[in-house]
Amino acid sequence: MTPAMDEFTLLRAIHVASVVHWIGGVWFVTFVVLPAVRRFAEPARRVAFFEEVEGRFAFQARLSTLAAGISGFWLTWRMEAFDRFLDPGRFWFMHAMVALWAIFTLVLFVLEPLLLHRWFSARAARDPEGTMALVLRLHRVLSSAALVTVAGAVLGAHGGL
Repeated sequence: MTPAMDEFTLLRAIHVASVVHWIGGVWFVTFVVLPAVRRFAEPARRVAFFEEVEGRFAFQARLSTLAAGISGFWLTWRMEAFDRFLDPGRFWFMHAMVALWAIFTLVLFVLEPLLLHRWFSARAARDPEGTMALVLRLHRVLSSAALVTVAGAVLGAHGGL
């Protein structure tokens, strides 16, 4: 007989599923969508397609980052683990998770709706090739940071660090 699922197990499942959806989506955009879009012959088509895909994923990413943030905070509270933030050498992955989450949350909830969408459209109208190259570079930087953070968090959560 299996024991009833406890709150901690449910929170961890929500947290991991949220991160998988959020970061997996970012990786898909970075390593599949953007390289494919750059092969489109017409620069205007590249920009329009990317905006459509990114726009559809942005809503989902907002939900995932919100769920990851809430569940991460709740897990830290339930585990009484806030003191880990006082030891950045040993628990650097805690700082990395919060920093990565804060960057994406700022971009998704503040910068993109208020500034980035207009900036992207204006810059893409002037220089579609350069804009797509810049977007790809920024996505690669964020994807690399996410890879290091996820790997560190898994290792840290399982005593590997």
